[in-house]
Amino acid sequence: MNELLNSPLQFPCGAQMKNRFMLAPLTNTQSHSDGRLSEDEFRWLQMRAEGQFGLVMTCASHVQKVGQGFPGQLGIYSDAHIKGHTRLASAIKSYGSLAVIQLHHAGMRSPEAVINSTPVCPSANEKQGARALNLAEIEELKADFIQAALRAQKSGYDGVEVHGAHGYILTQFLSSEINKRTDAYGGSLENRSRLLFEIVHGIRAACGTDFLLGVRLSPERFGMRLEEVKQVCQRFIDEEVIDFLDISLWDVFKAPEEEAFKGTTLLSHFTALDFKSIRLTVAGKISTGEDVSKVLASGVDFVSIGRSAILHHDFPVKVMADPEFEPIATPVTPDYLKSEGIGEDFINYLKRWPDLVGEE
Repeated sequence: MNELLNSPLQFPCGAQMKNRFMLAPLTNTQSHSDGRLSEDEFRWLQMRAEGQFGLVMTCASHVQKVGQGFPGQLGIYSDAHIKGHTRLASAIKSYGSLAVIQLHHAGMRSPEAVINSTPVCPSANEKQGARALNLAEIEELKADFIQAALRAQKSGYDGVEVHGAHGYILTQFLSSEINKRTDAYGGSLENRSRLLFEIVHGIRAACGTDFLLGVRLSPERFGMRLEEVKQVCQRFIDEEVIDFLDISLWDVFKAPEEEAFKGTTLLSHFTALDFKSIRLTVAGKISTGEDVSKVLASGVDFVSIGRSAILHHDFPVKVMADPEFEPIATPVTPDYLKSEGIGEDFINYLKRWPDLVGEE
C-alpha cells in the first residue's frame, strides 16, 4: 500500500498525478471582496503544493458575480481575476502538483446580503427567497461556466472541476425536491441533469481533450437520491468526456441514509460501478494514514483530504513516511494554524467547529 500512495496516476486526458493525495476544495473566506486572490489564500494553497499534494484544488470559485456563496470567495467570473489565478496556478505547478480550480455557482444558497440581489434557483423557492431562472438566463449560466473554464485554462491551470454537489445550483437542478420546472430542464432525471451535462460537454469542446476535467457530486441531502446520482455517474462513465468523478460522501465509512440501501457502506455503491477509464476520488472524514489505505484498498483511485490538510500542510509526506500516521490532536490553537499557512479569516471561519480551533 505504501508504494501505491506514492505511485503516479494517469488520467484519460494525459495529465499525470504524482501520488494519490488531492487537496479538497475547501471554503476559506480569505480572498478579496471582488473575488481577486489574496496573499492568505495564495499561501494556504501554495503550502499544500509544497506539502506534496499531487493535486491541489482551489475553493469553490464562482462563475457569476451573483453566484457567490460566501464572503471572501475566490472568483473566476471576470478577466480581472486572471492575474491572480496565473500566479497561483504557476506556484502550485512549480512543486510538481496538478493545479485545478473548482467552478461554482451557489444559486439559491447565495446570501442576498453578499450578492446585493435576489438569489436565483431553477424554480422559485420561497424559503430561500430565490427567484426562478428563465431560459435565457440558463443559457447565460451555461456560457459563464464554459467561459470560466477557458479563463482557468488561460491562467495556466491543468484543469477544472464542475461543482455539482452540496446543494449549490447544479444540485438544485438535479434535485426533484428543489427543481419544479416543467420545461426541458425539469421533470425527468434526464431533464434535471441536462444543464450539468451541457456544461461539461461545452467545457470539453471549448478547452480540448488534453484539459483535465472533473465533476463533483454528492449522493445525499438537498433532495439527492442515491440511485439517481449513480445513474448520473454511470452516464458520465459511459460518455467518457470527463477524467474523474469526485464523490463527496460526508463520511466515507457511513451507511446510506435511504432505508432501502442500508446494510452496506455508501462508498461501496460507487466502488461497485465499472469506472472504465474514468478515475474516482472520494471525500469525507479521511483523516488518518489508516483511513487513506482503507479507502484506496476499496478501489478508489485517489483520496480527497480536507480537515487533515488544514492541520498538516504536508499530510501526504507524513502518510507516505508512516502509513499509520495520525494527525495532531484537536482542538489546536490559532497560532498552530497560522504556522500551517491558515490566515486570520480562515481561522475565524473554522471556529464554527469548536472541536477544531481552541483558545490562544
